[in-house]
Amino acid sequence: MQVSFRPEEIATIVQPKEVRGTTTEVVRGIASLSSAAPGELSFLGNPKYRGEVAGTRATVVLVPPDYEGQPQPNQLFLLVDNPSVALARLCSRIEQLLWPKPAPGIHPTACIAPGARVAASATVGPLCVVEAEAVVGERSHLQAQVYVGRAARIGDDCWLMPGVTLAAECVLKNRVRLQPGVIVGADGFGYEFIAGKHEKVPQVGNVVIEDDVEIGANSTLDRARFSRTVVGEGTKIDNLVQVAHNCTIGRHVILCAQVGISGSTTISDYAVLGGQAGIGGHITIGRGAKVGGQSAVTFNVDPGAYVNGSPAISYMLGQRLEVLHRRLPELFKRVEQLENLAADT
Repeated sequence: MQVSFRPEEIATIVQPKEVRGTTTEVVRGIASLSSAAPGELSFLGNPKYRGEVAGTRATVVLVPPDYEGQPQPNQLFLLVDNPSVALARLCSRIEQLLWPKPAPGIHPTACIAPGARVAASATVGPLCVVEAEAVVGERSHLQAQVYVGRAARIGDDCWLMPGVTLAAECVLKNRVRLQPGVIVGADGFGYEFIAGKHEKVPQVGNVVIEDDVEIGANSTLDRARFSRTVVGEGTKIDNLVQVAHNCTIGRHVILCAQVGISGSTTISDYAVLGGQAGIGGHITIGRGAKVGGQSAVTFNVDPGAYVNGSPAISYMLGQRLEVLHRRLPELFKRVEQLENLAADT
């Protein structure tokens, strides 16, 4: 990572509430508190690392407002409300410098079908295919080998990374980011068992991705059997997630890696699903609910609830059962002692 920021430039980006210390050294990298060297920036994002701040060699350190320590000579402490968020804002600037969008235009190896509409401010990279009646909006960027199906629509300021597929008639609204290998609009998994064989049920709906959604690498979102599969505004989906046909994912939901959601299920606004959680079909996960990693959920989850385990149960009940489980050897020993006592009498 080749970066170069003067301390005053960093302060302009992160807007600290207070500045302690002084330095004129240019920051050329980012590192953890324990491994940082002079010329690097670090941050206190987790309270358990608070003890490492005093000994860090980082030139600039982002710390929370309640941090009371003082910097070493030639070291700068910037006190910010949330050091992790402040670092993210700095990294956003670095990202723009390291991976700028290429100039608008269509690469000569791309295939744009007659009737497709690509905004003049958009970028279509090498070996992309944009089928008839498809739309690519203003300032959207298609990297190499992106496929946009017939009558699919991409809104403004979207970013589709290499190998993305947006199937026919599926819709991305504005500022959607799809990581490499995402597939939006593959057929839903629908079959009827008739006369001794599985007969395919046509999947004639589409997928609609609302504003400001990000979807991780190699995740798949199936088109609806009819109507729509929907992902709500601001939702963030990790890598290798499967969303089945006719699901409705609410606003600002978090789906961690390898989550699998069966068909016609609703994940309400602000819910969080931990990694490898499996969600059954035709159920509702309530607003703000949390599902622990590797949980198996086959029932409706109330708003604000926290469930965990396979099969999933209330988190607090699970904790009590875990305590009792650890006491089972002692319990069996006591039962054996009582049985022996009863036999002797």
